[in-house]
Amino acid sequence: MPRISPRARLPLPLVVAWRYLRGRRSRLLQRTAVAALLSIALGVMAMVIAMALMTGYREDLERKLIAGNAAVLAYPLGPPGKKVPPELPARLRRLPGVTAVGQVAYGQGTLISSRRPEGEAVTLRGVPAGRDALAGDAPGLGADGVPRAIVGAELASRLAVRPGDVLRLVALGFARGAPRFRYESLRVAGTFRTGFAEFDRNWVVLPRPLVEQLAGGSGGSTLFEIAIADPSKAPEIARRVEKLLGADYLVTDWQRLNRELFSALRLQQLLLFFLLGLIVLVSTFNVASTLMVLVRERLRDVGVLAALGMSRRRLASVFIVYGGALGLLGTLLGVAVGSLVAFICDRFRLIRFDPEVAAIYFVSAVPFRVEARDLLAITVFSVAFTLLSCLLPTVRVVRVRASDALRYE
Repeated sequence: MPRISPRARLPLPLVVAWRYLRGRRSRLLQRTAVAALLSIALGVMAMVIAMALMTGYREDLERKLIAGNAAVLAYPLGPPGKKVPPELPARLRRLPGVTAVGQVAYGQGTLISSRRPEGEAVTLRGVPAGRDALAGDAPGLGADGVPRAIVGAELASRLAVRPGDVLRLVALGFARGAPRFRYESLRVAGTFRTGFAEFDRNWVVLPRPLVEQLAGGSGGSTLFEIAIADPSKAPEIARRVEKLLGADYLVTDWQRLNRELFSALRLQQLLLFFLLGLIVLVSTFNVASTLMVLVRERLRDVGVLAALGMSRRRLASVFIVYGGALGLLGTLLGVAVGSLVAFICDRFRLIRFDPEVAAIYFVSAVPFRVEARDLLAITVFSVAFTLLSCLLPTVRVVRVRASDALRYE
């Protein structure tokens, strides 16, 4: 009993399209097909890299903002010095979705070092004893009685200080409703680097009681930083926190604080997707050109198939499958190369910014994140426009009569 080839079980249009893809009789057709494949791959690769850059930048910015300021914040509205009920943090921790609650104080001041007497304006972050999300281990009071401070790496570089050096702090506070400057010596216990230029360049982490004292308050300047398991649910948890705390606190979340920034980033990513999609759109014209060459060279084959009884719809599907396969191969090649380039750029931090530029873009190195949904959108976009480009050559095929095709030389 004769064996049946696996390809014989496939629909006839697929078999014919596969034979045309493998055909090596025409150098012109081969070169046109290779040019179409490479142009699609180039456009798709550019889209993959651009989307990975925008996605990575947005996610990295979200992560750093949450790490520096927490997902949900509660600011006290009462007069300075109002005591915080001791059971309040425990009640906040029991809310669904909340993983940690921290009491943090903020202040403003100027740091002066012996190597740079003009000083630097800084933000003081007062944290309780334990682990701080921004700087790691929280500082404390040294054996010599001098408070320890952890400063941003860029700030330490600008002040030309190292761990163990002593700095002079001039803090702006209030007493009896009037501004007052307070002075304090600090010993550098270490530095931190978040990759977020605003934190690394301006922030100083100190013990919370010291910041409250320098600010002139006694608990009234302390706010709650609430960490949650799922940052996307921050608005929902913020409403629960607001209901629990009542009118004594102003509650907000990271999405509300940065709504305009992330809306602009999403709009920029969408516009970039369609602008780079024009490269893919133009490259599909090469697929149409390849199909025109294929129709011209295989017109007699079309006549033979039509004379043997193959319907016009099945003849059209041969060329649609050919063009779609060419577009799909180019798309997959572009996705693979683009993902590899994005991985290398992210792994080795190939795109870095100077401190001045990093202060504008909030990051010191550009991150790349390849997301499955971005790859799916790019693949669907590329293949869809490739199939649309196959319509013109296909219309020409279905309009040719079998007798004219058989007479074609």
